[in-house]
Amino acid sequence: MTNKSSILIVTRNLPPLIGGMERLNWHIAYELSKEHNVTIISHTEAKHQAPQNVNFYGVQLNPLPLFLILAFIKTFWVCLTKRPDILFAGSGLTAPIVTFWAKIFRKKSIIYIHGLDIGTNNKLYNLLWIPFIQSASKIIANSSPTYNICLKKGISEKKLSIIHPGVSFPPQPRDEQLIQQLKNQYDLQDKKILISVGRLTERKGLNEFIDLSFSEIVKNTPNTVLVIIGDTPKQSLNKNLQSKELILATAKKYDAENNIIFTGNISDDEVLSSFYYLADLHIFPVKHIPEDPEGFGMVAIEAAAHGLPTVAFATGGIVDAVKQNESGWLVEKNNYEALAKQTIMALEQLKSTEQCQHFAGQFEWSIFGKKIAEASVLK
Repeated sequence: MTNKSSILIVTRNLPPLIGGMERLNWHIAYELSKEHNVTIISHTEAKHQAPQNVNFYGVQLNPLPLFLILAFIKTFWVCLTKRPDILFAGSGLTAPIVTFWAKIFRKKSIIYIHGLDIGTNNKLYNLLWIPFIQSASKIIANSSPTYNICLKKGISEKKLSIIHPGVSFPPQPRDEQLIQQLKNQYDLQDKKILISVGRLTERKGLNEFIDLSFSEIVKNTPNTVLVIIGDTPKQSLNKNLQSKELILATAKKYDAENNIIFTGNISDDEVLSSFYYLADLHIFPVKHIPEDPEGFGMVAIEAAAHGLPTVAFATGGIVDAVKQNESGWLVEKNNYEALAKQTIMALEQLKSTEQCQHFAGQFEWSIFGKKIAEASVLK
């Protein structure tokens, strides 16, 4: 790449909102800004955490229709005054804004597509949003299952490519003092520790895991503790949510409520890394919901980067994020008996940190950034 391009990224998903899409979009902006002039249009609260060397324009986050209207107007203004070469949508949500103005100003449009962006069966979305996604210059899918859904939705194979989300690698170094502090704080000494990291939504399937698998795991290994890192998202567009109260009520049916610990969201990378290090297994019981697929499963890669294997259902983009017998184990989707058996087996054997980390190293953010840059400036 010899010439700098001017790239405008339009997205609602940026920190301090919490989630994989938010981290991904931050890194898209950061990696592209290393070689190109990047401007971001997003919600106002994201300005203070945006990459330092980007231009930022904020609009109101809520309500969603107002965000879209204001982002539409702001995109027009930026196109008129800054003349970006490329318009980039961080998800399908902002695809109509990007593709509309790209056509008006005769610029290139790129859409990064996550599972729910294209897998939803919402009639209004399929009627209005999908045609705009189809008309983009280039569509980047976050996994091979997402790629296949794009094909089914009529997106040209010539426009499609796959670029998996990335991970910070190598991870934060082990802090034995912090690890021991967390073990003492949460009474995790001499325990078999499962962790779940992510938002509490129906798709993540924690309540079903507690109901259909966890009691069997605890029965076999009574000192097992499930540490749940995350919370019910307040700003999520997906309203199929689960709550701490629901999960604890389910656990209480099996007298397992004392085997569950909620930490809430953790924004401190050192603390989160320490939880990955102290755990024996990452559990990822994502449900198979065709209209609400798991696009990729970045948390499984984050766990692997710390040498922590994952047990998960083979559904959605998780099949790209977990390598069987190397970074974890995949079991038949929605087979909770098999999930419990595999978890019990995994807890009884030593984890291979080197295999996990070797797999995770392929997803390093700098590698992701090179792929995104090459896709973005491709003529």
